[in-house]
Amino acid sequence: MVKVKTFTNEIRVLHAMKELAELDDHVNDFIANNNVVKVISVSDSCSSGNGNTIGIVRVLAYEAP
Repeated sequence: MVKVKTFTNEIRVLHAMKELAELDDHVNDFIANNNVVKVISVSDSCSSGNGNTIGIVRVLAYEAP
């Protein structure tokens, strides 16, 4: 069955690389712990406020038994 899961993370000035690595770890932990058979798609989108990037949304489409 195909499923979709979203993950979000706040992006702070001068901390973006650390926060993106934490998001990667969170997604990888989800894949490892939830019987994901096949990753179909991973997509990122930024959210903004007052002209600045303030967050990131990662969408994972996957197959699970």
